[in-house]
Amino acid sequence: MKAAMSLVGSQGIVSATEVLLAAAVFCLVFLLIQSLRQHVPKGLKSPPGPRGYPILGNVLELRKDPHLALTRLSQKYGDIMEIRIGTRPVLVLSGLETIRQALVKQGEDFMGRPGLHSFQYISDGQSLAFSPDSGEVWRARRKLAQNALKTFATTPSPTSSSTCLLEEHVSKEAEYLVAKFLQLMDEEKSFDPYRYVVVSVANVICAICFGKRYDHNDQELLSLVNLSHEFVEAAAAGNPADFIPVLQYLPSRTMTLFKDFNKRFLHFLQKIVKEHYETYEKNNIRDITDSLIEQCMEKKVEANGATQIPKEKIVNLVNDLFGAGFDTVTTALSWCLMYLVTYPHIQKKIQEELDKTIGQERRPRLSDRGTLPYTEAFILEMFRHSSFVPFTIPHSMTRDTVLNGYHIPKDRCVFVNQWQVNHDEKLWKDPLTFKPERFLNAEGTEVNKVDGEKVLLFGLGKRRCIGEHIARWQIFLFLSTLLQQLEFSVCDGKKVDMTPIYGLAMKHKRCEHFQVKQRFPMKSMN
Repeated sequence: MKAAMSLVGSQGIVSATEVLLAAAVFCLVFLLIQSLRQHVPKGLKSPPGPRGYPILGNVLELRKDPHLALTRLSQKYGDIMEIRIGTRPVLVLSGLETIRQALVKQGEDFMGRPGLHSFQYISDGQSLAFSPDSGEVWRARRKLAQNALKTFATTPSPTSSSTCLLEEHVSKEAEYLVAKFLQLMDEEKSFDPYRYVVVSVANVICAICFGKRYDHNDQELLSLVNLSHEFVEAAAAGNPADFIPVLQYLPSRTMTLFKDFNKRFLHFLQKIVKEHYETYEKNNIRDITDSLIEQCMEKKVEANGATQIPKEKIVNLVNDLFGAGFDTVTTALSWCLMYLVTYPHIQKKIQEELDKTIGQERRPRLSDRGTLPYTEAFILEMFRHSSFVPFTIPHSMTRDTVLNGYHIPKDRCVFVNQWQVNHDEKLWKDPLTFKPERFLNAEGTEVNKVDGEKVLLFGLGKRRCIGEHIARWQIFLFLSTLLQQLEFSVCDGKKVDMTPIYGLAMKHKRCEHFQVKQRFPMKSMN
C-alpha cells in the first residue's frame, strides 16, 4: 500500500502528493511566463488562434501538410492569427491584402528572420536569405548580390549581340535536354526527366556564377543537386526541431542529412572560390565569383560605405546566388512537365502558339514572352495551382507594431501562407481547377498583369527572393524550347502522382514513365 502511494527515485522516497504539487507549480509558472509574454498595450488586442496543448502547442495539428492545416484554421480565426509550436508563439498571415500590408507597407517591421535552429547550419549561419541580420551591412550585401546576378545574367552574349548570357546558357542546356531525352527514348523507352532537368538548371547558374558547366555524369555535382530535398525538408516552415529545443538533442535523420548536405555544399563552393582566387585576373572578370572577388580585393566602397565584402563572406554570397537560381527553377520545370502530361490538350495549345508565333526556324527568346500569352498564362497557373513554395522563409518582427488593430510584439516569428492566397476563393473562381485561361483577357491575346501579381511564390517586400526575375526567365526559356521540339506523355496505363510532398519547396513523387516524341526533324537552329 505504501509503495502504491509513493515513487522511488535516486534520492529516496518521494510522495505522489509532492509530485503533483511540483507539477502544479510548474504549470502555474509556465502560465505566468506566457501571460507576461502576451502583454498587450491598452486599447489593442492579441491575434486570435487555437488553444493548443500544454508544452506541445499546436504542433500535432501541423504534423501533416501545415499549409492546409493553417489554411483551414485561418477560415475560422481570420487572416491574422496566432498559433504555438511548442511553447513558442507564431503569427500566421493569410489573405493577399493582409500580407501586402505587412510585407510591403509595413515592410521594415516584418523584415527580420527568426534565429531558428536549422538556419545556423545554412552557409555557417551567414546566408543572406536565412540570416537574422537585417541591418545596413546586410542590405548593402543583398543589393550587391542582386546586382551581380542581374548584371551577369543580362550581359550581352559574346557570340550574339541580340541575346544575353542567361539566354545563351539556357538555350544550350535546353538543346542538350532535347537531345538527351530523345537518346533515352531510343535506349530505354521511358525515363525520369527530373534527374536530367536538375543538372541542366544547375549548369545555367554554374555558368553564371563559376564560368563553367558540368557533365551530366559529374558525380560531385550529381550527389549535391539530386539530394536537394534533404535541404528543403528541414528548412520548411514548422520544423518542430526549430521550436521545441529538446528535439535538437534527440537523434533525427532529417537534421543529420540536412547538416551533412550543407557541409558538403559549402565545401563544394569553397573549393570553387579558392580556384577563382588562384586564377583571378583584374582585367578578366569571368563570372559572378570573380566580380565578388574584385569587390573584396580592390576594396570598392559605395557612398554609404557598406558594400565592401570580407574575403570569408564571398562563399556565403555565392551560396545564396546559387540557391536563388537553382531549386525554384528545377521544381517549377518539374511541375510543368507533370501538368503537361496530365492535361495534354493544354500542352497542345502551347505548342500551337509556339508554332504560330515562332515557328521552327529559330529558338524561343526572352523577347518572345510578350507574344506568347498562353505560355505565360500556363506558367502563372502552374505557380498558383501547385503553390510549390507554400510559405515564405519565416519572417520575424524587428520591433513592436500594430497590424489591422492587432498588437504584434518584437521578435515574434511570422509564417506567411502563400498557398492560402493562391487558393483563396475570394480571389480565384474554382481555385482547385487548373485553368491557364484565368490569366488571359477575353480575346486570349494578353496576360492580365493585375491577376498575375496576385500569385504569391517568391515572397513580397524587402525579403523578396533576389533571383525571382532570373528564375521566371529561365522557366520560360526552358519550357518553350522543350515544347517547341518535343511532345511529352507517359507510358500507356501509367499515371503521374501530383500529390505534393511538404517542404520549403514542395516536390512531387518522381515518375520514371515519361516518354517524348520529336515534333519535327532535328536541325540546327539560330
